[in-house]
Amino acid sequence: MTATRGTDVELTPRAPGTWNGPVTSYYLLVGATGLLLSIGLVMVLSSSTVDSLNTTKGATAYAVFWDQARYALIGLPVAWLASRLPVRFYRAIAWPALGAGVLLQLLVFTGLGIAVNGNRNWIGLAGFRMQPSEVLKLALAVWLGSVLATKRALLHRWLHVLVPAVVGALGVVGLVVAGKDLGTALIIILLAAGALFIAGVPLRMFVVAGTLVGVVIVQLAQTSNRMARITALFSPHCDAMNQCYQTVRGLYALASGGLTGEGLGQSRQKWAGLPEAHNDFIFAVIGEELGLLGAVLVIVLFAVLAVAMVRVIRRHPDPFVQISTAGIATWILGQALINVGVVIGVFPVVGLPLPLVSAGGSALITTLVALGVVVSFARSEPGAPEALHARVGAVQRSLAVIGRARSPRTGAARGGGRRG
Repeated sequence: MTATRGTDVELTPRAPGTWNGPVTSYYLLVGATGLLLSIGLVMVLSSSTVDSLNTTKGATAYAVFWDQARYALIGLPVAWLASRLPVRFYRAIAWPALGAGVLLQLLVFTGLGIAVNGNRNWIGLAGFRMQPSEVLKLALAVWLGSVLATKRALLHRWLHVLVPAVVGALGVVGLVVAGKDLGTALIIILLAAGALFIAGVPLRMFVVAGTLVGVVIVQLAQTSNRMARITALFSPHCDAMNQCYQTVRGLYALASGGLTGEGLGQSRQKWAGLPEAHNDFIFAVIGEELGLLGAVLVIVLFAVLAVAMVRVIRRHPDPFVQISTAGIATWILGQALINVGVVIGVFPVVGLPLPLVSAGGSALITTLVALGVVVSFARSEPGAPEALHARVGAVQRSLAVIGRARSPRTGAARGGGRRG
């Protein structure tokens, strides 16, 4: 099996049950997602109790955890449904989904908009809050898959790359930047870049576009306190300048965890020493309570997700699936990389949660649904439908045998019939 960027894949049938089997991507996606979600729920419970007590004035230590568990219970059925929908459904809803995402994002500039930590990126209605930019990420990934797959043979020309793909992506980025959410805007740029790369856009266009985007990002960073965070990160007096308080406390947490950690619930930094311990800096609490082994496990699970999504891109014959999966992969994996980089002090604080692990309803539900979409793509890999159907049939036959074995036996079954 081989694949090259911008061309259709050449598929070689593989025997089911091997590493190159048709359902390997499916099981890797489901397994890694389930484990990351489980770890996330446990760590949100462990890291949020102190904050919950502070914000609820002693009413309950589990307020944040119950919210996260509720969001997981909402997201899992929706993700399951997304995993069962056919590829043609996602191609059909690409344009309406992007339109709905843009309309939701525009609501942040109305009376429904809510500003959090200086970023106007939330909407609230009847006590319910959501972050429209999370929905917009998934909609953009599917939309880019549709338009770039349609124009794939023409992507060596600047005009066909710009219209509508780049123009649409820049419009989405502009809406997010207007709400002062530069971190999410960076993830959307990564998403679009991943989709364009797999679609086969020439590298020379990436060089030009990357240069322009870099200049714009520097200009945007200089218009707020973000440039102070960036320069302070590389200063020997960072902590004294109070510009990297979170990063230093995150490093304290990681350093005190050692190899095996202090134990669940035993974090010291979460006691008001580390802001956003259950959100942006939950990886620091993982390192403190579960140690290096726990932190490495989380990284390995994201690596498994990466392997699974690359397999889908390489094995699936549909360009729409390849491009959409690339967008989702660069979004989720890029955000995980930046979050971990912030905690270990490689990147300045940009306010991005760790996918599937950090507390946050909109991010959790949308990430689960996005992975459900990729699972749907994995289920339609060559040979996967037949292999999954055969395994379901084998399970049903096994249950039937067990059922018959437990049922009362007749005399004929015991002795093969009575003798006269």
